[in-house]
Amino acid sequence: MNTTSKANLKGGEFIISTSPADQIFTPEELNEEQRMMADTARDFLEKEVLPHLDRIDAMEPGLMAGLMEKAGELGLLAISIPENYGGLGKDFLTGMLMTEVLGAGHSFSVAIAAHTGIGTLPILYFGTADQKEKYLPLLASGEWKASYCLTEPGSGSDALSAKSRAVLSDDKKHYILNGQKMWITNAGFADLFIVFAQVDGDQFTGFIVEKQFEGVTLGEEEHKMGIKGSSTRQVFFTDCKVPVENTLGEIGKGHLIAFNILNIGRAKLAAAALGGAKPVITKCVGYASERKQFNLPIAKFGAIRYKLAEMTIRTYAAESALYRTASMIEETAAALKAEGTDPATAMLRAAEEYAVECAILKVAGSEALDYVVDEGVQIYGGYGFSADYPMDRSYRDSRINRIFEGTNEINRLLTVDMLLKRAMKGKIDLMTPAQQVQKELMGIPDFGNGDDMLFAAEKKAVSQMKKAVLMVAGAAVQKLMATLQKEQEILMNVANMINEVFLCESLMLRVEKLVASRGEDACAGRLDMMRVCFSDGMDRLGYEGRSAINAFTEGDEQRMMLMGLKRFSKYGPVNTKEARRRVAAELIQAGKYCF
Repeated sequence: MNTTSKANLKGGEFIISTSPADQIFTPEELNEEQRMMADTARDFLEKEVLPHLDRIDAMEPGLMAGLMEKAGELGLLAISIPENYGGLGKDFLTGMLMTEVLGAGHSFSVAIAAHTGIGTLPILYFGTADQKEKYLPLLASGEWKASYCLTEPGSGSDALSAKSRAVLSDDKKHYILNGQKMWITNAGFADLFIVFAQVDGDQFTGFIVEKQFEGVTLGEEEHKMGIKGSSTRQVFFTDCKVPVENTLGEIGKGHLIAFNILNIGRAKLAAAALGGAKPVITKCVGYASERKQFNLPIAKFGAIRYKLAEMTIRTYAAESALYRTASMIEETAAALKAEGTDPATAMLRAAEEYAVECAILKVAGSEALDYVVDEGVQIYGGYGFSADYPMDRSYRDSRINRIFEGTNEINRLLTVDMLLKRAMKGKIDLMTPAQQVQKELMGIPDFGNGDDMLFAAEKKAVSQMKKAVLMVAGAAVQKLMATLQKEQEILMNVANMINEVFLCESLMLRVEKLVASRGEDACAGRLDMMRVCFSDGMDRLGYEGRSAINAFTEGDEQRMMLMGLKRFSKYGPVNTKEARRRVAAELIQAGKYCF
């Protein structure tokens, strides 16, 4: 690890506390070995994947499976697997970086992420010693490919409502599995399936099912809007005999596998999305610099510069939050291992600790990429709509990310739900600071201009944003009580406010740390991005807060809260036009995403 030992904030605690800038991790601190591994992954994409995207999307027989095997030969499937099982045994940060880099591979990214993530991690974290010994070396090398069978035709977001059934055979040697799974990534070439079914009708349980087991059949390949080269099929189990030793985890505890793997999957989806966003920005910078209209490169026009800058700001903010969180997960896991916790359990507990942050990252990463590719189409104009130019595939492939790993709506609801549950269990004290905010509302506002030091305005703004969240969320809980869970619109408002806090604060801490090491002049573009992010973020926070307050208050209470919100969502005037122009100029001069 290349971060100093420190006491991290607990999961979700960022809403009431903060870390000093020198105690957070930034991607600029990745070490030489990690960067070399990232270069290996980048070279693999550029030589083996990107030249063949049309063939991949046409689902040329054997092509994707062959690419997975080549990736296995380079160790790209073995990053997180311990050395004693044929893996590289690298830390969580390294795995996150590799996921980001490989996220630029379109359909291949989906295949490799499904294999190394939801296909492999359940065995790594929940498998028996024999299961790990048997399967992990095969998965690390790419000799076997993995798939994950959770979703069923009627389940959707209610993933645990599985109707698939597993019944113990009379001789107690097998579970007889019957059921149907759909939207199963890698199904067409997978050798192994992680399958969830109800044992005795009501005990949700995981199983390791080999493709060669009798009773496993596949549907036809699905026709999809995007990620066309990703194998997606239905998987049917008809009296499939699964040896009892292939039960994964405990009977009735399958939800622990599903939910814990999702926490890691959400953070890694954000990484992959950002890995996809950066090359799109680079393509757009290049195109805008070359494409001429009215005898000028369109990169000279303010409307285009706005787009390039905003694409970059959203990507940079989400990336700042991603590596901040990844480091906290890694350090928490390391601390647990130092206390004697076995590595698999330590990683699961660390990821669960930061489940709130992982849900935020999933939303932020997928929506940043969606913004980037949408504006990418616009920058390319008519050519952006042409299938002969790169934006077509990027636009279509991006859309699935807001559905994968729990829809963004589900993740927003989970963000608030998990925070409130932690507060009720006493893990985070939200009540005391919320009460302090209520008292502050009744007091005389502080109209002082305050400190004019660099970052003083942003630190004050972060503090005020957190007060706004506590005020709105606290009042909503107090007023609506048990019915709050039914008020999804209000919960979405609160979640969006929370997301703004985490993104703005993470970006600020990253820039502050960089300025301390590189100096203010070297970070001018980053300071511009930070100020635009805060200026716009405050506006968005105010909008979400007003929408929530107007939905559950009226009269004097409403007026008082709206006044408080106005006070808590103030940030000094910023010439965002000029700031964005400077960010765009830096991109254009570099000819690529350069932050």
